[in-house]
Amino acid sequence: MALKNSVAVLIQARLNSKRFPEKVIKKINNQTIIQLIHERLSFCKEVDNIIVVTTKEKKDDKLVRYLSKKRIKFFRGNNENCLNRYFYAAKKFNVQTVVRVTGDCPLVDSKLVDEFIKEFKKKKVEYLSNTFPYSFPDGLDIEVFSFDFLRKVYKVDGKKKQLENVVIDYFRKNYKKIKFSNITSNLKNSDVRLTLDHKADYDLIKNIYSHFKPRINFSWKEVINYRKKNPKIFLINKQFDRNEGPQLSIGQKLWERAKEIIPGGNMLYSKNPDFILPKKWPSYYKKTKGYKIWGIDNKIYSDMSTMGVGTNILGYSNNEVDKAVQKAVKDGNLSSFNSPEEVTLAEKLIEIHPWAEMVRFTRTGGEANSVAIRIARASTSRHTVAFCGYHGWHDWYLSSNLSRDKKLGFHLFPGVQIKGVPKQLKKTSIPFFYGDLDNLKKIIKKEKIGIIKMEVARSNKPNIKFLKDVRKLCDKNNIILIFDECTTGFRENYGGLHKTLGVNPDIAIFGKTLGNGYAINAIIGKKKFMSNVTSTFISSTFWGERIGYVAALKTLEIMEKNKSWKKINHLGKKIIKKLKSLSKAYNIKMNISQMPSIIKFNFISKNDSHYKTLITQEMLKRNILATSSIYISCAHDEKILKKYFDILRTIFLIIRKCEKGYDINNYLDVPSAKKFFKRLN
Repeated sequence: MALKNSVAVLIQARLNSKRFPEKVIKKINNQTIIQLIHERLSFCKEVDNIIVVTTKEKKDDKLVRYLSKKRIKFFRGNNENCLNRYFYAAKKFNVQTVVRVTGDCPLVDSKLVDEFIKEFKKKKVEYLSNTFPYSFPDGLDIEVFSFDFLRKVYKVDGKKKQLENVVIDYFRKNYKKIKFSNITSNLKNSDVRLTLDHKADYDLIKNIYSHFKPRINFSWKEVINYRKKNPKIFLINKQFDRNEGPQLSIGQKLWERAKEIIPGGNMLYSKNPDFILPKKWPSYYKKTKGYKIWGIDNKIYSDMSTMGVGTNILGYSNNEVDKAVQKAVKDGNLSSFNSPEEVTLAEKLIEIHPWAEMVRFTRTGGEANSVAIRIARASTSRHTVAFCGYHGWHDWYLSSNLSRDKKLGFHLFPGVQIKGVPKQLKKTSIPFFYGDLDNLKKIIKKEKIGIIKMEVARSNKPNIKFLKDVRKLCDKNNIILIFDECTTGFRENYGGLHKTLGVNPDIAIFGKTLGNGYAINAIIGKKKFMSNVTSTFISSTFWGERIGYVAALKTLEIMEKNKSWKKINHLGKKIIKKLKSLSKAYNIKMNISQMPSIIKFNFISKNDSHYKTLITQEMLKRNILATSSIYISCAHDEKILKKYFDILRTIFLIIRKCEKGYDINNYLDVPSAKKFFKRLN
């Protein structure tokens, strides 16, 4: 038990770090990080006790065993609420003045800690820190506060779940009512990163300790001098922002970790938080139902954005579809035999599209697009493709960027490299703009075009005349016409959008909505083309799994029974009408798509990206997921639409103010989202 009126450093540490797991027991010069922190703090003259505060999680048993072995004092407390842990740790050890240090700070400075404690006593404040504002290097964050203040905060936040911070959140909300002091450094080194959150941070800190070896208690100012003489060494972790642990959500912390161990951070650009709401987007989920998503932060969000990037047309976790899939899993998903549902689904798709005679299946849209191109190339001696729209990530498609036609610019992501795409594929795929028939004719005349591949439409209503003219061009020049309906299929009608236009392709592709969230894509086409599959090699183990077929059959059944396309178009038309009304009422110029089932909008303003970010930011504060795209599902209803537009009106007031000259940056809590790639339609 500590002495009365004792001063103790409470080191916050656990092994379940999202970004750099088990970092506090990583070793530098044969000593663990937690041991180094403890040793550096042992040089403090104003400190009576040093205690590691950790959780009761099983994973932290490993840390506790290590601390026990090294005879380092520790306290185990609430798994989810760090404030709770701190309060009971301070109470157990009779701490009257708490110094908070985290396991993120292997270079914590003992002399600096002593100075802070002296200043705290001298000024007789409740709370003292060096983070309001930042002026010290990241990794030297120190908070000092009284137990009375800790108890006051505990009464407010001590029983909350998922609270990682101790008193900082309370302080930020109530600082005007608190007697506090902030210590700043005249050296102004807040841009220097000495914290430990990533592998790159670890590599830098290891270098620093090696430089000063065998000394342990070198000062932070010595580190700064070392940096001045060796600036290149300190560039190793420059890609990371200042430690934003208190501000980052659980999902964002996991995203930061993901970027270190998964190239690009995830499997799909469209779900990259940097393209949506940097530093704020929740990013990861636990479960879904209807139009709602349960985040890993336990918050429930209403999805008024893409609904799984356009896949969940019936709504998330549809009972009937899920039940059919569960039965398939129970009966066996994959065997040495074929799934009979494969045949049933093929027959169903031909029934819906009488012009088609044969069907092949894949699991992803990119695969389906590549398979369609392979089939078409197997059916003609002219292998050059003229295309319009977005068709995936495969070489045949990306090869168009090898030409770098100034008239088209980069139709993919700005600045994205296309390394790995063979240069020999140059001019094998040539893009054209939707609606520009003259340009397409010129391409056909100049190049040996054997295939035209295009989206029927995307955000706006299809140009029927253009599509009919393209069909005529193909017939005249013996060109195979492929319609990519991965996105538009089953949204405007029961089947492909082309059904209602009187324009049939030679091959068509469907995905996204087909399995209501389960992986399934279909390539349908005329027999004279599709039969050429046997003259090339197109095969994959998991194209034969059962789940996708079962999900698709049940999804189609529900669509047909409930007339799903009618419902989503009804709601979509209402949304478009309301968006136009807001645009007019607030005198804000906008482009609004005319396809009710896939709504997209943008602002005719230099601040377009800022306004989109603002909408996402402000909607998220009300637990609504919103971007500049709205994919309507059968689960959406008038209630969520009303809530969405009630909030949107308040945002439009801000946008109108900014259009009159007010700086939009005053309203943004985060940087604007990165611009997404442009499409050729």
